[in-house]
Amino acid sequence: MSASAPVSIVVPTYSRDEVLVATLRALLALEPAAAQIVVADQTPRHAEATERVLAALREEGRIDWLRLPAPSIPAAMNAGLLAAREAIVLFLDDDVAPSPGLVGAHAGAHAAGGAEIVAGQVLQPGEEPAPLVGDSFGFRSSLAQPVAEFMGGNFSISRPFARSIGGFDENFVGAAYRFEAELAARARSAGGRLVFSPAASVRHLRAARGGTRAWGDHLRTARPHHAVGEYYYLLVSEPRAGARWRRILARLVRAVRTRHHLLHPWWVPATLAAELRGLAWARRLRRVGPRRLGLAEGAGVG
Repeated sequence: MSASAPVSIVVPTYSRDEVLVATLRALLALEPAAAQIVVADQTPRHAEATERVLAALREEGRIDWLRLPAPSIPAAMNAGLLAAREAIVLFLDDDVAPSPGLVGAHAGAHAAGGAEIVAGQVLQPGEEPAPLVGDSFGFRSSLAQPVAEFMGGNFSISRPFARSIGGFDENFVGAAYRFEAELAARARSAGGRLVFSPAASVRHLRAARGGTRAWGDHLRTARPHHAVGEYYYLLVSEPRAGARWRRILARLVRAVRTRHHLLHPWWVPATLAAELRGLAWARRLRRVGPRRLGLAEGAGVG
C-alpha cells in the first residue's frame, strides 16, 4: 500500500450525487493518499445508487460519512474539522477534479513555509494557469506567493490553529458568501500566515445542481440567501460605521447595475427585495453574535 500524507480531507456536500461519487473516487486514487476522508453530508436523502456507494465506502473504512441535520456550509466544515484526525485539514468542494499530487502539495506547502493556511489553485471551466501576481492575482495563478484570503473549495488549514481561532462562523447562512474572508481575517489577526500553492490544484466542475446553486439563481430571486452572507461580513468586518454603510450602499447599487437587469428590468424589484431582506437578516445575526466552533459537535455518523 502507498504511504499516506498527514492530511484529513473534508468534503462538505449538499444535494449532489454522481459528481460527489466521481470526486470521492478521484480523491481515493490520489498518491500520496490522504490519511482520512470525511464526507460532511447535508443531503436529506441521496439517489439510491449514491447511498449504496457511500455506505460501501464507509463500511470499507475508506470514508467517514457524517450525516448532518440541515444545510449549512460553515456548520458542515466545523463538523468536518471536529471529525478530522490529522494535523492538516484539506477542505474541498464536492464537484472537483483533483490534480494527481494535490494532497502532497498541500502537505508540502505547510511543511516548507510554516503556513497555517494554504490556498490551492482553482481552475474554473475554461481556465488555464497564468502567472498572476499583485493586483492581477487570481486563484488560477501559476506562481506561489503570500495571500490574504483563500477559496473555500480548495484550501488546507492547521487543525490546532483552526480550533484555536474558533473554526467557522455559522452565522454565514444560505449561500454563505464571504465566510472565507471572515475566517482569513481572524487567522491574520491571530498571527496566521496564508500562502498560495499552485501545485495544490483542482479543476472546479461547477455542477449545475446542488451546492450553493440549491439556493437558486441570485439574479432571478427575491430570496435573501445569496445576499445575507456578504452583508453579515460587511457588518462584522468594518469597525467604522460610516465606511461600513458606504460599502453596504455600494453593494446594493452593484446588485442591480448588471447586464442582466439592464436587459430584464422587471427583475430589479425582486433583486432589491432580496438585498434588503438579506441586510435585515444579517443585522439580526450580528446582534446575536458569532456562532463558531462547538455548535456542530452533535453531528452523527451515518
